[in-house]
Amino acid sequence: MSANVETIQPARTSILGQVPAWCWFGIWAYGILLINGSILLNDSDTYWHIITGKWILDHNALPRVDIHSFTRAGEPWISSSWLAQVLYAEAYELAGWAGPVILATLSIATTFALLTFLLGRRIPVTYAVLTAFAAFVLSMGHFLARPHVLALPVMLAWVGGLLSASERREAPSFWLLPLLALWVNLHGGFVFGLALVAPFAIDALWNADRSQRRPLALRWIVFGLGALAACCATPYGWESILAARKILDLGEMLHVIYEWMPANFSSFGPFEACLIVLIGGALFGGVKLSPPRILLVLGLLHMALSHVRNIEIFALLIPLVVLTPVASQFGLHGAQLVKTFPAAAAATLVAILGVSTWAYAANTRFLPVASQSPAAAVDALMARNPKHILNDLPFGGYLISRGVPVFVDGRAELYGEQFEMAYFRALDLRDVNVFLDLLKTYDIDAVLLTPTTPAVTLLDNLDGWQRAYADENAVLHLRKAK
Repeated sequence: MSANVETIQPARTSILGQVPAWCWFGIWAYGILLINGSILLNDSDTYWHIITGKWILDHNALPRVDIHSFTRAGEPWISSSWLAQVLYAEAYELAGWAGPVILATLSIATTFALLTFLLGRRIPVTYAVLTAFAAFVLSMGHFLARPHVLALPVMLAWVGGLLSASERREAPSFWLLPLLALWVNLHGGFVFGLALVAPFAIDALWNADRSQRRPLALRWIVFGLGALAACCATPYGWESILAARKILDLGEMLHVIYEWMPANFSSFGPFEACLIVLIGGALFGGVKLSPPRILLVLGLLHMALSHVRNIEIFALLIPLVVLTPVASQFGLHGAQLVKTFPAAAAATLVAILGVSTWAYAANTRFLPVASQSPAAAVDALMARNPKHILNDLPFGGYLISRGVPVFVDGRAELYGEQFEMAYFRALDLRDVNVFLDLLKTYDIDAVLLTPTTPAVTLLDNLDGWQRAYADENAVLHLRKAK
């Protein structure tokens, strides 16, 4: 018996020993996120994404008008993340909340495994892993079970393809276009991917010989036109491009929604630390980049400083943009461990991860954050059968999941800047008359707010209204019967 164990053990060790470092890093990221899986559910938008996916599956069609609110019911609205929503809905149907958590975790882990792989082709594996780890830490604030994380590995593969073609002084392969088409159906961020074609084309032309620039430019133009066509490869056609544009037209709203706010340096954090290290390292080492690469770096930095949600894009793409120049300048070379591995090792790893995931998920209860899921308050609300509910924004997704038409939810592009800014001003009581007009205009007969919302105090003292329920997460007011 002992002899058999001794002969089997080396075989097992040799199989797992063939797993490259980039894969181990992806496994580490997967394990860390799965163990802390509930943090991926810290956003109420996850609710309405899943419900929209269920609606698509149940109706075998895609929505073209609003189906979740009473303030915008029937108005034009398309779900540009329809494929991601369907995947989340299927995952939820299969495994409850563990399904979306595992799906999002797998996508994020794949993203960072791919980043480590791309880096490790040009720099030593230790540097590749450390860089990927830094990118992971910077991106953690936006790790949520929402469509954007399913698009992250697609974004990285797309940029990797453009970058590789640029450095070879060639036009990208048309085999890249299906990646962009997939991205289009997963998340509205595909517009950024389309926009990146131009700077990488400029980079390719900058490095090419003068005699090659004209034909190379023509090939990049043809590829760009193909990319534009790929952006229409959705059930909505070119409407997906217009829908993505609406978000950028929200104006003042972008300063109210947290993930669209500019980076805040009032307290020292990972992003500021990263910038200090990068700037100090560049100054000390004398890092030199070509003008097109400098413009790319500055553009990504501008995006990250302008909107918090773009910090993850900065973290993932900056290492790729500077990778080749830095590696060449400092004589860095990729490690031999960065390679594909045999099918036996891959199958063994998949089996181990599959069994481990099933065992952990079966004994772990993943739940969305309670502050955005006011179950008891909504039970009390539904018992009174109100017609029009004025809800706080964090409750929009949960109300939709309970089948309650909402006043507002996370789809800012649907409601528009004017509507949402008036809504925020009303709930903050910047003008009491605006709040009272809102109650009258929309014939509100129930109000569900967070306890800290200023309008709660007003309703407590307003004739015709009574507090019907309150806990640490929500306060419910109902209009008194006349």
